[in-house]
Amino acid sequence: MSKAPIAALFLLLGLCPMQGHASSDGSDGHILAADILTGVVPLGALALAWQKDDKDGMEQWAWSTGTALVLNSAARLAFNQTSWGERPNGHEYGFPSGHTSFIASGAAFLSERYGWRYGVPAYLATAYVGWVRVDNDKHRWRDVGAAAALSWAVSHYLVTPYEDDKTALVPIVSPEVIGLQFEHRF
Repeated sequence: MSKAPIAALFLLLGLCPMQGHASSDGSDGHILAADILTGVVPLGALALAWQKDDKDGMEQWAWSTGTALVLNSAARLAFNQTSWGERPNGHEYGFPSGHTSFIASGAAFLSERYGWRYGVPAYLATAYVGWVRVDNDKHRWRDVGAAAALSWAVSHYLVTPYEDDKTALVPIVSPEVIGLQFEHRF
């Protein structure tokens, strides 16, 4: 049985959390795209692990995504009754951003597990979602930045590189050297 239909199902599940948005300023398209990406990137990361038959990766995805979302939710509860909890539009639970936390958990997983080829596009999608959330007064930059940093830190701690990934591009920073190390195993 081919894994492609099931992988497509995981991607379509990303559409489930979408909410209807009405706006007169033309931002509907961006809000809808950001909502879709918020689900597609992390669920696409799980689908990729499943497609690669990467059982360790699927387990690490669950742990890293779950941990990031629990920590993000705890922070939202802790900050809600402070000035940081208020969103620019006056609503509650502003800090840190839940949308950004979820998509950044997928981006961080892809980057840590499968490398920059998957991580860079996912982080670009994360940046877009963060921009949309700020541009539409759903959050402030601190809200999306904190959520992304939290998700990255969790994945950095819980996710290990995939064994079949033969190419690595690693930043090197030391008192003597600043640069990039490229490695390819044959």
